[in-house]
Amino acid sequence: MSLVTRFAPSPTGYLHRGHAFSALTAYRAAREAGGRFLLRIEDIDATRCRPEYDAAIFEDLAWLGLEWETPVRRQSEHLADFHAAIETLRERGLVYRCFKTRKEIDIGRAPHEPAVPYVGSPLPVDEEARRLDRGEAFAWRLSLAAARRVLGGFEGLTFVEQGAGPDGETGVIQARPETAGDIVLARKDVGVAYHLAVVHDDALQGVSHVIRGVDLFEAAHIQRLLQALLGYPTPTYRHHGLLVGPDGKRYAKRDKAQTLRELRAAGTTPAELRAELGF
Repeated sequence: MSLVTRFAPSPTGYLHRGHAFSALTAYRAAREAGGRFLLRIEDIDATRCRPEYDAAIFEDLAWLGLEWETPVRRQSEHLADFHAAIETLRERGLVYRCFKTRKEIDIGRAPHEPAVPYVGSPLPVDEEARRLDRGEAFAWRLSLAAARRVLGGFEGLTFVEQGAGPDGETGVIQARPETAGDIVLARKDVGVAYHLAVVHDDALQGVSHVIRGVDLFEAAHIQRLLQALLGYPTPTYRHHGLLVGPDGKRYAKRDKAQTLRELRAAGTTPAELRAELGF
């Protein structure tokens, strides 16, 4: 089977060194295996995505020397696909409407305390109907309890890690979806959530190897559960380490890490950046 991997950025900011490292890692793996490299734009968060960031992704990756198949899949153009997947789960009793806000869920938690994975349950039918009649906002949450019943437990859920998790996890990994709680699969303001969209598109596009940063290792656990529930194949995972700056902090959009556009404007060449990153 041909190796198929992808780089799937969200256009919520300009790309930086960390993005370049991840894209080049996936690109090199595909080229060395004689496989395919895909670019996917994960722009389902309409509140944060911007056209200028979208255009810059293509400019930056082309400047780096990457090539990808066309057409490029944009998740915002396929929302009906994701909602159909949620409807499939709803018909099987695997999701429920949750009317709780983030503030309500966090009541009693001190600011310095980590969030506890939320686990809930459907409201009584009459109460749910009243809240829907009042037009109250809700999120579709995946029910871990229902998923456990359908699958007969989570013991049979595993995935193969060819890289390493944050604690060196590698090889055959036992999935622990319970660590994420009843995750949100869709809500009104953001629409479909990341986990559902990514497992759907990886399956649709035939992605055989998910190559990405180790900060997303924990996401593989809940994504493995969604794959099982939706009948999707499970790709091989290869999580890589994260680049850090001179201050020891990993490069991140929110910390205004130096962007590839800024590096380019300062006279850095693609060859120089690839060499700096080990390519």
